[in-house]
Amino acid sequence: MAKVKVTQTISRNGATKRQIATLYALGIRKIHHSVEIELNPVNKGLIDKVRHLVNIEDIK
Repeated sequence: MAKVKVTQTISRNGATKRQIATLYALGIRKIHHSVEIELNPVNKGLIDKVRHLVNIEDIK
């Protein structure tokens, strides 16, 4: 599986409780915090729900 680096770039203020819970599920705790995760169908779905709050980079 491919790995991606997910970084929160926009504040979660104004986000719904569900979106905040999704960020925590991804392991992102605060703004400018980055995590490296494998891109499987579950994580892809989580990223799609908060795509407007995060920046995604491919890792080679």
